Amino acid sequence: MNRKILFIGGGIVIGLVTVFAIAFDFDPQVISSPLIDHPAPLFRLVDLDGEVVDLEQLKGAPVVINFWASWCIPCIAEHPLLRAAADHYRGRVHFLGVIYQDQEPQIRRFMAERGSWGPALKDPDGKVAIAYGVYGAPETFFVDSEGVIREKVVGALQPESLRETLEALL
Repeated sequence: MNRKILFIGGGIVIGLVTVFAIAFDFDPQVISSPLIDHPAPLFRLVDLDGEVVDLEQLKGAPVVINFWASWCIPCIAEHPLLRAAADHYRGRVHFLGVIYQDQEPQIRRFMAERGSWGPALKDPDGKVAIAYGVYGAPETFFVDSEGVIREKVVGALQPESLRETLEALL
């Protein structure tokens, strides 16, 4: 009788340990985007200077679309990296910043203090963020020269992965 209970209890413990081990490998914050390898949702947005940016007109070169906000700590951290990348890839890659749940005065102040790496596009009703499935900032989409999303990064970009992704798109 004791051996039977020990055997059943041991089986339950081994089963639970296995389930927990598998669950530790899963990050609920990382959600695979269904947009990967599909055409990027098109948009026409206005930047802070009143210039219209039409994503469809940017075909022919890769595009980096970064959803960001001035209040977002990871956005602040990745800002110098985006500035450096935009300078390095100038004329070969378009860099677009879509303002995510932020106000124009704060964005203007942020850019005056830290500089700019591309147009800051206003998405006042959030339709573009919804079309891209954005649920927080920063989120970055890498679109190839044909207008197809090839990569999505949630959170702050890292220098090596940014370089590798951009080189692969070129």
